Amino acid sequence: MSSKDSVNSFGARDTLKVGDQSYEIYRLDAVPGTEKLPYSLKVLAENLLRTEDGANITKGHIEAIAKWDPSAEPSVEIQFTPARVIMQDFTGVPCIVDLATMREAVGELGGDPDQVNPLAPADLVIDHSVIADLFGTANAFERNVEIEYQRNGERYQFLRWGQGAFDDFKVVPPGTGIVHQVNIEYLASVVMERNGVAYPDTCVGTDSHTTMENGLGVLGWGVGGIEAEAAMLGQPVSMLIPRVVGFKLSGERPAGVTATDVVLTVTEMLRKHGVVGKFVEFYGEGVAEVPLANRATLGNMSPEFGSTAAIFPIDDVTIDYLRMTGRSEQQLALVEAYAKEQGMWHDPSREPKFSEYIELDLGDVVASIAGPKRPQDRIALSDAKTAFRKDIHNYVEENLPVEHTNVDEAVDETFPASDPVSLSYADEDAVLPSVAVGSNGRPSKPVEVKCEGRGEFVLDHGAVVIAAITSCTNTSNPEVMLGAALLAKNAVEKGLMSKPWVKTTMAPGSQVVTDYYEKAALWPYLEKLGFYLVGYGCTTCIGNSGPLPEEISKAINDCDLSAAAVLSGNRNFEGRINPDVKMNYLASPPLVIAYALAGTMDFDFENDPLGKDEDGNDVFLKDIWPSQQDINDTIASAINTEMFVENYADVFKGDERWRNLPTPEGNTFEWDANSTYVRKPPYFDGMPAEPEAVTDISGARVLALLGDSVTTDHISPAGNIKAGTPAAQYLDEHGVDKADYNSYGSRRGNHEVMIRGTFANIRLRNQLLDDVSGGYTRDFTNGGEQAFIYDAAQNYAEKGIPLVVLGGKEYGSGSSRDWAAKGTSLLGVRAVITESFERIHRSNLIGMGVIPLQFPEGESAASLKLDGTETFDITGIEALNDGKTPKTVKVKATKNNRAGGSGDVVEFDAVVRIDTPGEADYYRNGGILQYVLRNMLRS
Repeated sequence: MSSKDSVNSFGARDTLKVGDQSYEIYRLDAVPGTEKLPYSLKVLAENLLRTEDGANITKGHIEAIAKWDPSAEPSVEIQFTPARVIMQDFTGVPCIVDLATMREAVGELGGDPDQVNPLAPADLVIDHSVIADLFGTANAFERNVEIEYQRNGERYQFLRWGQGAFDDFKVVPPGTGIVHQVNIEYLASVVMERNGVAYPDTCVGTDSHTTMENGLGVLGWGVGGIEAEAAMLGQPVSMLIPRVVGFKLSGERPAGVTATDVVLTVTEMLRKHGVVGKFVEFYGEGVAEVPLANRATLGNMSPEFGSTAAIFPIDDVTIDYLRMTGRSEQQLALVEAYAKEQGMWHDPSREPKFSEYIELDLGDVVASIAGPKRPQDRIALSDAKTAFRKDIHNYVEENLPVEHTNVDEAVDETFPASDPVSLSYADEDAVLPSVAVGSNGRPSKPVEVKCEGRGEFVLDHGAVVIAAITSCTNTSNPEVMLGAALLAKNAVEKGLMSKPWVKTTMAPGSQVVTDYYEKAALWPYLEKLGFYLVGYGCTTCIGNSGPLPEEISKAINDCDLSAAAVLSGNRNFEGRINPDVKMNYLASPPLVIAYALAGTMDFDFENDPLGKDEDGNDVFLKDIWPSQQDINDTIASAINTEMFVENYADVFKGDERWRNLPTPEGNTFEWDANSTYVRKPPYFDGMPAEPEAVTDISGARVLALLGDSVTTDHISPAGNIKAGTPAAQYLDEHGVDKADYNSYGSRRGNHEVMIRGTFANIRLRNQLLDDVSGGYTRDFTNGGEQAFIYDAAQNYAEKGIPLVVLGGKEYGSGSSRDWAAKGTSLLGVRAVITESFERIHRSNLIGMGVIPLQFPEGESAASLKLDGTETFDITGIEALNDGKTPKTVKVKATKNNRAGGSGDVVEFDAVVRIDTPGEADYYRNGGILQYVLRNMLRS
C-alpha cells in the first residue's frame, strides 16, 4: 500500500520543507500521547500512521501505540511495514528463487511477468560464502575468492540474473564487504524519501545481526525468509507492541578498554536482566560520547542479548557519520530536519518513560573476553588464565585424577612438567599417554608436532589454533581495527611473532578498512604477524574458518586435544567455529592479535611475558598496547570521506569475475534441469487465478509426535549434508561427488535438497519411535515400519493421505525460520497441533498454507492419550470460506481398528491460531506468495 492510500484518520499528512525541497510527512503530533514515547516506538507509530488501511492497520492500532503502557505485558498485535529489506546470500537465494517462480506463474495465468518485482527496495550482499581456505600468504584473498566462485558459480549466476531482471533489487557482489557494514556505510539512509514522501528508514533483514543498523537510528531486525519475502512484496510483518528497556549510558571508557569490552559487558548485563522479545533503547548524557562505530557494535550484538532491537536515537553523532561516509548534504539536512520535526532527535534532558531501566557507567568497564561457548559468558581479561584452568576440566576426559590444589593460584609455566607426546604419523596405532595433571591442577597433554612450513612445536590443551579478526561486529569499527594494527606494529618493532601453530586471518567488513590500513602504512606489520587479508566476508563467525594445517588437525584429533579459537566475532557456540576446535572465545581485534602472540589460553597478560626484545628484556602486553591518543591520531590522519565515496561508487558493478559470469538473459529465468543448487519450487504448480475453497482435513496421519521446546533449528535443514541421508542420496543420483555435497545453507535454492533435510536434525526425537533420534518416523503405508521422514512423506503423498504434526509447548522458537515452514508444507503437512507456538513460526506456517492449531487449555497429546498412531479428521476449517475465522475446529483422532471394528475415538476442540485478518487471507489463498500473486494479477 502506498502512503497516498492511507486512511489518515488523524489528519496527520503534512508538508516538510528542507532547503529548496518539500516532502510529504505524517506528523506524529497529530496523535496525542506519541510525544511521550521512546524513540523506537515513535518510529513504529509513524509507520502505522502512514500505512493505516482500516482493516489490518486501524485507528485503534495507532491509538494503542499512542496510549502505550510501559508497565503492561505485550498484548496488542500490530502490522509493521518495513521500508526496505536486506539479505545475505545464503538466506536471500530462496527469496529470489520464489520471485523468479512467481514471474512464471503470473505469465501462465495470463498476466505480465514484469509486474513481479519487489514492492519495497531489496538489497542482497554476497558475504556468507567465502571460506578462509588459504591464510598467511599474500595471495590468500585472490585464491579464496577464486575458490568461492568455483564452489558457488551456479548461485552467483542466478543472483546476477536477478539483479538485471528485477526492479528495486540490487546485488552487492562477492569480495566487497559484510552485509551489515555495507548497510551502515552505504545503503541505510536513516530517513527515506520515496515518491515525495519522507519517513524513517526501517529495514528487516534475513540475518539476525541486521540490528547493526540500530546504531544509526534505523529500526529493524533479523527475520525469517518468509517474512522477508512478504516485506519485499509489500506485506506487513506481524508483531506485538513490545516492552522497551531504557539503557542509560554515563561516564567514559578507561584507557585500554575497547568498544568490544563495552559490548561484552552489556551482553552479560542484558542476558542477566532478560530482554528477549523486547526493544533496548540507549539514552542519557553518555550517548553523545559513544562514537557511531561503537553504537553499531552494540546494535550488532542485539541477538546475543536476546532483544529484538538495540537502538540509538538520531543526534549530531549520526549526522557526522553520514557525512564521513559520503551521504549528500541534502540527505543530511533531511535527516536532521525530519528527526527534529517529529520529536525523534535525541534530547538527553528529556527522559522518555521505559518499561524497565538499566544503567552502565562506562568507567566501570574492564578489558574482557567471552567464552568458551557463549557470548554472554564474559571474563575479565585479568581473570582469563584462571577461568581457562577451571573451564578446561569440562573439555577433557571425565573423572580425571586431579590433584586438589587451588586452581586460582597464578602459575607461571605454560605447560606443567610432563613429557610431551611425540606423534609418529607413520604409526597410526601408536598408544598415546593419557592426560597428565600438573601441580597446578590443569589437565595437560603436550604433543610434539612437525608442521611443513611452520617448523616443530608443542601443542597442549588450550592452544590457540585460530586467531581471526572477523565478522561484522568489530570489523566496522576503525577504533578497534586501527588499534589492532598499531598493536601489531608495536609487537613487530619489539621483535615478537605469532606462534607457528596459530591460523591467523584478517577479514575486514569493507574495503575501506584496507584503504585506511594502506594510508596509515600498517598492512606490513599485520602481515608480518600472519594477518594477511583472506576475504571481505563473514568467514570464521559462521564456521567458514577453513581447515587447519593437516598436521595440526591430526594432532588435535589423534590426541583429543581441547584447542581454542579467539575471534572478534559475535558468536562462539560449541561446534560453530571449526570442527577441530572445542573452546571459542570472543575478543576485540587487538586482543585477537595478543592471543596469536601468546599462542595459548593458559596465559596471564599482566604477569606472563609475550617474549623478549632485542636487548633480552621481557615484553608484556602493556608494553605494546597502543595509547588512545595514537589511535585517535591515526583515525584522524588515515580515514577520509573520499575512501567511502570511491569504494561505493561502483559497489554493484563487481570485479572482472562477477562481470564475466555467463548470465541468462530475459525477464524469466531459464531453469537448468541439471542444477543441484537452484531449482524451480512447486508452490504455484497448477494454481488457479482464483483461490479454491479451503477444505477440512480427513484421514490424516501423524508424521511426527514431538515434545516441548522443539525449535525451528530442529525442523529446518542446517549444517553439512551427511552421506546416506535422503539429501545425500538425491545428490548421489544427480552425480554430485561426496566431496562436493556442500551444506544445506549453500543449497537453500534447491527445495529438493531442503525438504529431504526437514525434520532431519540428529537431535530431533520423534516420539512415534522409541529411543531413536534424527529424521525418522513410522510409515503406516508400510505397516508402521521405521523410515526416513522424507521417504514416509513421499509414500503418504502417493496415496493422497494428508499429514499432521503434533507438538508440545513453545513449538517453533529458534532462528532458522523460512525452511522450517516451507519444508513442513512441502512434506504434505496440512496442520500442526501443539500446546503453544512461537509467534513467528506460527505466522510462517500460515504463510505456507499450514493451519496452526492448539490443544485446549491444559491439554496435550499426552493428557489426551494420543500416541501418534491415530488417524485424524479435522472439521470446521471450511467456515473460513465465509470470510470468518472460527475460534475452534473439531478434531477427531481414531485409534487403530481392532480386528476390523472401529477403534477408540479421542475428540477435542482445537483453538485456531489464525490471529489477524491478513493471516486469514493468506490461508484462504494457500499461502502468502499465492495471495500476493493473485493481488498482482487483479491489479
